[in-house]
Amino acid sequence: MPGVVNTRPDTLIDAVWRVVLRVGFRLARVWWQFRQTRHEGALVAIYVGQSLLLVKSSYRKEWNFPGGSIHRGETPDAAARREMVEEIGLSSPALRPAGSVSGTYEGRRDRVHFFELHLDSMPPLQLDNREIVAARLVSPEEWQGMALTAPVVEYLNGGLSR
Repeated sequence: MPGVVNTRPDTLIDAVWRVVLRVGFRLARVWWQFRQTRHEGALVAIYVGQSLLLVKSSYRKEWNFPGGSIHRGETPDAAARREMVEEIGLSSPALRPAGSVSGTYEGRRDRVHFFELHLDSMPPLQLDNREIVAARLVSPEEWQGMALTAPVVEYLNGGLSR
């Protein structure tokens, strides 16, 4: 299995952005908890054979699937496609809805829509090195021992509602 992938050298502006994102995310979590914010997001489980592509953001300790917030007026499918392009530079018309989970994650009530993409080989990725700092293709044996976000754990444990 390929290890951690990073697509370009680090720059000073990348480092500054990562600090801003890290601090901003911590402040946002406090705000979400205080305001009891509701959120809706979309994540994409990208399979290459039996392995999954996981991404590492600069502001979380856990690995996640590519994805993020659904903007006002945007469908979950459109959000998943947009976030894939923004985070890893990958576009695909072949996303398949996989279900959703709801819960309190990172201090806010959240509904996360999951989509799946099945590929024959690992595509070239374009990480921004600011929000997304690494991507890794992992086997089922490997992901069981990794720190993963709560929605991803629910997805892998089959906790989706259709």
